Amino acid sequence: MISIYLVLIFIATLAGGFIPIVFKQIKPDFFFYLLAFTGAFLFGITVLHLIPETFGELGRKAGIWIVIGFFLQVFLQQLSQGLEHGHTHIPGEAHQHAALSTLMIGLSLHAFMEGIPLGFKYDDPSTLPSLFLAIVVHKIPEALTLMTVLIFSKPGKKSNLLLIALFAVVTPLAAILATVLSDNFAAVSHILLYVIAIVIGAFLHISTTIFFESGTKHHELSWRKTVAISLGLVVALSTLLIE
Repeated sequence: MISIYLVLIFIATLAGGFIPIVFKQIKPDFFFYLLAFTGAFLFGITVLHLIPETFGELGRKAGIWIVIGFFLQVFLQQLSQGLEHGHTHIPGEAHQHAALSTLMIGLSLHAFMEGIPLGFKYDDPSTLPSLFLAIVVHKIPEALTLMTVLIFSKPGKKSNLLLIALFAVVTPLAAILATVLSDNFAAVSHILLYVIAIVIGAFLHISTTIFFESGTKHHELSWRKTVAISLGLVVALSTLLIE
């Protein structure tokens, strides 16, 4: 089943990257509400599934690592320019190559972190499929934003497609690596619990940043954005029914 999940994550990432290529004029409202929905869904899955599992295994120590993960994401977004939660910063021509390299490094580190929890065996059978869904819906606007930046930065169409393909591979590779290591080394399986706690902190930072910043001025909460967030949370709650 995990192999199917990873293939679908790869496809979803590519699909997100192709959206700005196929649809030249994307309405900003569509992107903002998609982002709000995916942020709420990611938040819901993190709170409903990942946090209970991690605290169940690590106890109060989990909180320390979640805080570390939260502020690690603050550092990573300095490299990725916040692209993972919808910020679109177009590098200036004078520093285009260096800026794109830094952005790809930061975003790839984030994508690698996303994949690690997919390689862990959870007590609750609903956790893994729920986490998979959260990552899939998060990948679409993430890849869409990345491709938008690449198009405006103009490194070339073939280069853009190659970068998106490489980015799409990172999360599945991280999941495979985590699975192989945890299956063959008992100590690695325990270490993964702490890594997952760090990833939880990163997810909380990304999702809450989306709540406050996506498509609003002065952090206002429009009724459309409220509907998008509510829908994301409702769908997340529905994953509790998975058996």
